[in-house]
Amino acid sequence: MEAIEWKRLDNENFNLKINGVDLGTWHLSKMRHFIQYSGGQAERISVVSRKVAGKFVKSAMTKGTADISATIKGLSVKIEVKIGKDRQSPEQKKYEQDIINAGGYYFIAKDFNLFYEWYNNNF
Repeated sequence: MEAIEWKRLDNENFNLKINGVDLGTWHLSKMRHFIQYSGGQAERISVVSRKVAGKFVKSAMTKGTADISATIKGLSVKIEVKIGKDRQSPEQKKYEQDIINAGGYYFIAKDFNLFYEWYNNNF
């Protein structure tokens, strides 16, 4: 059994420790590490353009892709992190529906506490 400790630092940040390992205060890292320490696989997905020969080239990634892509207990899970007044783009809403229609899990995490509750209720 893992020793999980977390405490609220302010409205947006938490400090997380799992088995005494301090995972810091950044939401994406904490969620990704929590999934990994709980036996799942998780990775940060970043859709960015790149500069080639002085010009920006669009990413080949799917528009609207979630911030974290994970496999938890054999299930496909996508997590979009939205802090404060941040909201989903139309592309993110379409991506969410595509994941749900395919039988996957999609969660919009506003903070680690809500993610932690959602995780425990679903897995």
